[in-house]
Amino acid sequence: MSDPFFHPVSGFDLPRFAGVPTFMRLPHVPADHPRFKDVQVGLIGVPWDSGTTNRPGPRHGPRQLRDASTMIRAQHASSGMRPFETVNCADLGDVGPNPADIQDSMARITAFYAQVVAAGIRPLTAGGDHLTSLPVLRALAKDGPLGMIHFDSHTDLFNSYFGGTMYTHGTPFRRAVEEGLLDPKRVIQIGIRGTMYDTEDRDFAAANGIRIVTIEEFFERGIADVMQEARAIVGAAPTYVSYDIDFVDPTFAPGTGTPEVGGPNSYQALQVCRELNGLNIVGADLVEVSPPFDQSGNTAFLGVSIMFEMLCAMLTPTKG
Repeated sequence: MSDPFFHPVSGFDLPRFAGVPTFMRLPHVPADHPRFKDVQVGLIGVPWDSGTTNRPGPRHGPRQLRDASTMIRAQHASSGMRPFETVNCADLGDVGPNPADIQDSMARITAFYAQVVAAGIRPLTAGGDHLTSLPVLRALAKDGPLGMIHFDSHTDLFNSYFGGTMYTHGTPFRRAVEEGLLDPKRVIQIGIRGTMYDTEDRDFAAANGIRIVTIEEFFERGIADVMQEARAIVGAAPTYVSYDIDFVDPTFAPGTGTPEVGGPNSYQALQVCRELNGLNIVGADLVEVSPPFDQSGNTAFLGVSIMFEMLCAMLTPTKG
């Protein structure tokens, strides 16, 4: 059982529109807080989108996600899990980026997460664009490469943009494989679709053993079958989960910078997370929520609902 200090504020005690919004109404416990050492799962914001190559805006994602997350309650509707009573969860605050310098920002993010890892805290991240995942992985994979289950409409395996820019939201997992942060044979990318520049990214995946499940295959086989394969690929070893909100069809998640039509609906977006139960998840992220394109707020609410699902999956006992 978790320490009551780490329980979220109930909507029966303080209306959800009142108070300072933190992730899921959890206590704010920065690194200098006396209870930081007692946190087991930390929710972290990375308000940074310097890797964006088209429509900017995910730097504002963590703030909107926090506000939307005040609607998250204590119990999972179908499983009955009460995650905040299972382990000590807290909002660890935001990584302060340098919006004028990609390399400096990545160094700051890695340093922040290194401190989190050293404290034995498993991170659940709200981005930020998808380049955010790379510096996070640099901290998490210090002891060896991780497996990864990646939900997205894009592979993010390109080598460079604009004639030599190596760090964009389209390149993080190419860099992660090259740096030995990911074991490519334990990586599966699910939901890939949309028009293409060329096949460079898919050629890299094929040459390195990365499994790509296109949206056509995803719908033809169904969620349970695809996720069974995903579980087999990553196995029982340490695994990272990266969830780009543009995995979801833009009808349900319009607030993102690079939407692709023909994707899953909002219920299917939650279902794939429920198939993560029992994996050895050492960290997860939800990225690319862009408030300027989310006038209804529905994208952010779906985003934090996905984060809650991933949190529950992270806390399900690992199966041997």
